[in-house]
Amino acid sequence: MANTTLTAGEGQAWPARLKDASFWAEWAALVGLIVLVIVFQALNPTFLSMGNISSMLVAAAILIILAVGQTFVIATAGIDLSIASVMTLGAVVFGQAYAAGLGLAPACLLAVLGAGAAGALNGLIIAWGRIADFIVTLGMLSAASGLALILSDGKPVTIIDPKLLKLSTGGVGIFGWSFVIAVVVAVAAHVALFHTRFGTHLFATGGAPESATAMGISTRRIKLAVYLISGLLAGLSAILLVARIGAAEPAANTAFLLNSVAAVVLGGVSLFGGRGTVIGPFFGALLLVALVNGLTLLGVSQFYQPLAVGIVVVLAALLMRFQQ
Repeated sequence: MANTTLTAGEGQAWPARLKDASFWAEWAALVGLIVLVIVFQALNPTFLSMGNISSMLVAAAILIILAVGQTFVIATAGIDLSIASVMTLGAVVFGQAYAAGLGLAPACLLAVLGAGAAGALNGLIIAWGRIADFIVTLGMLSAASGLALILSDGKPVTIIDPKLLKLSTGGVGIFGWSFVIAVVVAVAAHVALFHTRFGTHLFATGGAPESATAMGISTRRIKLAVYLISGLLAGLSAILLVARIGAAEPAANTAFLLNSVAAVVLGGVSLFGGRGTVIGPFFGALLLVALVNGLTLLGVSQFYQPLAVGIVVVLAALLMRFQQ
């Protein structure tokens, strides 16, 4: 999944590129992940055991999918603060539909459509209402959380289904099905961003919206599309979340919101829009999961784990200043 933004460094000799700070800024997530793996493996030999690797990959699947959705939005100079709440709403819709006897497939479809509708509403208000992304998605964060509580009456719905159990526990080798789905989503997102006209228009919308409009690009439709994609991916994440915990919980998990933005920052996606990759946030999500997992194995209190994540993200943001 090569990055078109990295072509600036093409033509340089590797020694010269290694001395370039922007090179390290582009690949901060991968470099940080490698460093963490070396450090944690040295401190605890069980870190790279097959069981722990498989567990980390499954744990990272939801975050990877959310980070991909967040990447589409941030590449247009926006941000989706509602992505975790929309995922919760999707999970509740899934639970209510399944409990009503609609079956697994219709419940999954309704979860994705419900979350996609919330994302589309975000896009419509932002693009045609000309209201700041931050305000609109902050409002949707609250609205989706409230709607999830209303639909569920504040009660979780336990879902026991053999297919969901297989989804959460099965896989190919050390790669669980959840992680396989996340990889498929990441590859599809990369193709959409770097091998289609839509991707070109998306980066143009984020990098120079006035120029994009002058070239005939409908920046409104691009905005609508990226928030719709973010919502649909939140719905897909909701299904994986329900499969993982075996219940549709109405309580919002804000950690997913913070970590999805953190993964994108670690992945080198510009918060000002116009540039970014899919592979960067992919490794950013893996880095965050590996960091929490490694600290847990070392017996570090969970109170210190958000502090560690915050420090890593701030350091990554500082490193991004060196991007070309």
